[in-house]
Formats: sequence, C-alpha cells, structure tokens
Amino acid sequence: MKPATQLSYGRRIARAMSHVADRPDRTPTLEELAAVAAFSPCHFHRIYRAVAGETPAETLARARLSRAAAELLRGASPVAQIARRAGYGSAAAFTRAFRAAHGVPPAAYRARGGIGLPVPAGDPPTEESAMFHVTLRDLPAMRLAAIRHTGPYHGIGAAFDRAQAWGAARGLIGPNTDFFGLYHDDPGSVPAERLRADAGFTVGPEVLGEGEVRILEVPAARVAVLRFRGPYAELERAYGWLYGEWLPGSGEEPADRPGLERYVNDPKRTPPPALLTDIMLPLQKRVVAAA
Repeated sequence: MKPATQLSYGRRIARAMSHVADRPDRTPTLEELAAVAAFSPCHFHRIYRAVAGETPAETLARARLSRAAAELLRGASPVAQIARRAGYGSAAAFTRAFRAAHGVPPAAYRARGGIGLPVPAGDPPTEESAMFHVTLRDLPAMRLAAIRHTGPYHGIGAAFDRAQAWGAARGLIGPNTDFFGLYHDDPGSVPAERLRADAGFTVGPEVLGEGEVRILEVPAARVAVLRFRGPYAELERAYGWLYGEWLPGSGEEPADRPGLERYVNDPKRTPPPALLTDIMLPLQKRVVAAA
C-alpha cells in the first residue's frame, strides 16, 4: 500500500472508530460505518480490522462495558437502566456480557466496589493483597503523538482508539511503543465536561503531528508510581489513596505537572480484570543539603 493511501485509510478508520465509541448506546449498521469511513460496505470490515486491530463489534463492546463499569461504581442507577444506556436490549443480556468480561455480574461488581487490586510493579497480585505499593522512579524525557480529550476522563478511550489508528496507518506502533495518558485537571474540582486529558503513544524525533494529532514533548521527571491491576473505571480509588494517604506521609512534594498513566497491556486483547496501569505522580526534585 502506498504511504499516502495508508495515511488516508488511517484517518478514515479513525472516523469510524470515533463514530462507534461516541454512541455506545446504539448499534450502527455496516452501511452507516462504511459511509463514515468512505469505504465500500463490501470491504469495510476487513479494512477496519486490519487498521484497528479489532472488529467494529469489539470496539463497541469495549466502549459499552467501560461506560457501564464507571456508572456502576459512581452512580446509584438500577442495573436495568445502566444496561439500557449502554445499548443492551435487556438486563439479562447486559449481565451476560459484563460477567464474561469482568468475571462477576454487575450487581456483585457494584457491591464489591470493583475488582481491581493495587500491586507491586512486576509482582503477581493475590486476592488477599490489599496493600498499595509505591515506587519512586526516574521517567526519561519522551515525545508523544497525542490527541486531546475534553470531558469525563472515563471517555478517553475513543481518543486512544483514534490515536492508535493514526499511528498504525503510519507504521508507528510496535512492541516498544508505550501508551500514556496525561491528565491535567482534578475531577473533584473541575466540571466533568471541562476536564482535559491527552491520549498518546511514544514516537521518535522524526514524527510530526497532523490534524488533531499533536506532538507533545514530555520532559524527564521523578515520579511516584502505583501499579494497579483491574478495569480502568476503578482507577479513581487508587488516585484517592495516592494523594490522600501516601503523598502526605511520604515527605515528597508534587511537581507542577500533569499526572500520567502508562497502560502496560493492550485493552483490546486483555480482559478488564487483568489490565495493568502505572499511575505516575510527578514529584519535585529532592534538594540535597550541603554538608
């Protein structure tokens, strides 16, 4: 495929992925998605799967279940109502899909407050482990090809999908690519519709931005890292512990920089209970007193 054609395909599939993720409560038709991407319906599914790494149905299922998990944890709406808002025809169908992805039915997920576990980086988690573990690390400077997301943080997945489609069409996604989210605002003090975040992946110095994709130069930093295992919808409680308990007792001072998340494994190929996220809190440099 010629380079110009690859870039065009990436942009067009990104439009289709956004169309799917922005409307998780409905199921778009093949003809509708093909028209959004300006492809023939006859070939659309093959092209979508080749560029996105999954089918449109799998993109839709991820968006629906991620949104539903967030609602179960943060609201009090009945399960049947959450099922309807997520686009499921019945509570039974939603329960089957949720249990298959998360290992527990929606009501049990809500009652338990989620299924995720904070774990030491590199160590296997155990069901008995309830201890948070924070390590201090030097994060090197990096360049990110990123797309800005404005709105509730749990909706950033669509921006990551578009960024990945953009990068895949350019041959920029490989085994050494890291995906990061940069989160600029406190969701407890900024209205949800005004929250700002960037969804991006690491790139080399030769890569330039285009359209909605910007290149972010992220300087080196000293960071506190908490590794969390579980659905992305549950990260908020890990943040609460990191800022509310660990930071005040650590003797550290936070730097005036946005927090980061590094996504260790691929959500397209990893069930929600096994997702690993490194939450990174930038810290001020330590001042070494003169002898």
